[in-house]
Parts: sequence; structure tokens; C-alpha cells
Amino acid sequence: MRAPIRLYRAGLGFVFGSRLLMLEHVGRRTGRTRYVVLEVIGHTAPDVYVVASGFGERAQWFRNVMAHPEVTVSVAARRRVPATARRLSAPEADRELQHYIDRHPRAWNALGGVLDGTLDGRVEPPGTELPLVELRLR
Repeated sequence: MRAPIRLYRAGLGFVFGSRLLMLEHVGRRTGRTRYVVLEVIGHTAPDVYVVASGFGERAQWFRNVMAHPEVTVSVAARRRVPATARRLSAPEADRELQHYIDRHPRAWNALGGVLDGTLDGRVEPPGTELPLVELRLR
């Protein structure tokens, strides 16, 4: 589970292309730097990426980012770029998730079932309760 983080930290994150990114964030209690690798579900502009919290609001990275939205992102050939995190509104989340489902139906068939088991709420749009986070690079 930690292997992708080691690759990103070694400067080899480009091997994952732009489908994955590494998010560096600050622990809300400890203040220590934390790392998580996430799948990119949306790339709405050159400097904007959207990720989902598969464990909902209880995911540690999500809670940390909501407490400290100034983060650092490594994606493709870009390393340690400062960014700001923002939770998408319900209509924005529905739109982004539907775009993902339309572009990657087979991946969604596998992922949707997993999310149903981890999230206490509706996963499918409209009305998704899956938290989506926009990462806007600076």
C-alpha cells in the first residue's frame, strides 16, 4: 500500500501518468506531513484535479485536508506543486462523478461496488454522498 508513495517521493511518480496523484497534507492533530496516493477522477483544467474520498468523511486524509486545505500535489511529471483543496458542492460532485462514470464505465463497475461497501450513503449520482475534493494547483 505504501509502495506508490515511495515511488512518488523518489521522483518516479511520472510512471503513473495523470490517473494517480500523491497528496501531501498536514495532520490535523499532529501537524506532521502525511502522504496518500489517490485516483484522479476528474481533470477539469490544466491545474485542477478532482479526487474522491472512498471512505467518506471519516477518511483521515479527507479530514486533514478539510482542516488544512493548503496541500502539495505530485502528479505525472509535476513534483510537489502547492495547491488548495476544496470540497465540491453536491451538484458539482454529481456532475464530476457522472463524467467519470461515462468515461470509465468498466472501472466504475468495479469501483462502485467497493464504494458501496465503504461509504455509509448513496454513491451513484444524482445525490451522491461521496465526498469529492478539487485540488487547484498554484
